[in-house]
Amino acid sequence: MGAFFACHLGDCETVPITPFLQGQAFQPEVTRAMGIAFDSACRSLRLSATADLATEVVARKIIELAQKGLIDPEQLCRDVLKALNLPHDAA
Repeated sequence: MGAFFACHLGDCETVPITPFLQGQAFQPEVTRAMGIAFDSACRSLRLSATADLATEVVARKIIELAQKGLIDPEQLCRDVLKALNLPHDAA
């Protein structure tokens, strides 16, 4: 859990948020919501599925918001982009 698949034209890759959790425990549905939000935010920012500084910042902000009780994937994505002062990609 915590990983999900992003498929584009038959090309699927796993985009996990779990490496950024560093032993923090969340309910499976919260981990799934964070993973979906992470994928959406990374796609909006056109980030790759690699663990670099940019993806780490996105993941840590999503985790911070989830710890405060926000678990809706769409709202998590919007809020992380807003917190980073970045527009949400409408595409």
